[in-house]
Amino acid sequence: MMQAVIKKSKVTRQEAVLNTIFHKAEAEHREIEEMFALLGWSDLPGELKLVIEEDVKGYIDELKGQFCTNSEWVQRRRESVDFWVNSYLDGIADSDTAVKSLKVNKL
Repeated sequence: MMQAVIKKSKVTRQEAVLNTIFHKAEAEHREIEEMFALLGWSDLPGELKLVIEEDVKGYIDELKGQFCTNSEWVQRRRESVDFWVNSYLDGIADSDTAVKSLKVNKL
């Protein structure tokens, strides 16, 4: 009987932790989608959104005052994101080209 109570307690704690993680992820996703909408980028293909998701998070952090772009690298990256997203939206580049151009290769 006691083991069943302990197991149930562990399960409910695990469920609570998973619920918390899920709700945080859901809130972050909503916030990112809202920023895409504010930028006029809602209709971008999913793969392109995934490639620039970290950049969009950076925009959100900066607007919240949690981040400041004083870095030349960050500024160049933003210019590149803006160029390729607008090239896609204007029909100059296809999504594959934009994704390949913006994809960051991790070490």
